[in-house]
Amino acid sequence: MEELKSIEQFNELKQEERVVFMFTAGWCPDCHFIDPFLPMIEADYPEYTFVSVDRDKFIDLCGELDVYGIPSFVAFSEGEETGRFVSKDRKTKEEVESFLDGLAS
Repeated sequence: MEELKSIEQFNELKQEERVVFMFTAGWCPDCHFIDPFLPMIEADYPEYTFVSVDRDKFIDLCGELDVYGIPSFVAFSEGEETGRFVSKDRKTKEEVESFLDGLAS
């Protein structure tokens, strides 16, 4: 998964089609819970570009997007937010897949 390096990069990426930003942090146990199945999700959803966003490095961006719990996912397509799976709860593989499936409809 690509890692976000700058706000400028975020602004460029969100203009593309089907980009999913995953907000995470190195200290977050619930974020690491999903690490084992993230490669499978990326492989099963090749139409999406997945970008990891370190919450601690981009705390202002999290505030702008109302992302206060991690891990969280926010999807964009051509500059418009198309969906979000934002909560402080641990996410399962099935919940993440259901979120992604819902974006397609």
